[in-house]
Amino acid sequence: MTTDWRGSLVTTIRSLVLEADPDVTEEAKWRKASNPDGVPTFSRDGLLCTVETYRDKVKVTFAKGASLDDPAGLFNASLDAGTRRAIDLHEDDRVDEDAFVALVREAIAVNRD
Repeated sequence: MTTDWRGSLVTTIRSLVLEADPDVTEEAKWRKASNPDGVPTFSRDGLLCTVETYRDKVKVTFAKGASLDDPAGLFNASLDAGTRRAIDLHEDDRVDEDAFVALVREAIAVNRD
């Protein structure tokens, strides 16, 4: 994991996902030479979201994001995708923690339906 602002943001996202539900499972998937740590994935009754680190952003992609209500307008990427939705976070962005936790809880509920 990176040790700059992106690593700190991933740590924040991880803590918010676990705040939403402490029984969420985290796994690192898709390890490769260019990304030896892999991609953090979070699951509870199915895949919830992935967290990818890029040079200029951290992307949180919700597997069933198109099925989720997003009253706070957190989704700002992959808005035309059929199933998923994403949140691109840049260095100076701040996460609306309450809205993010609510989104994760809704994603869990959708997985259970």
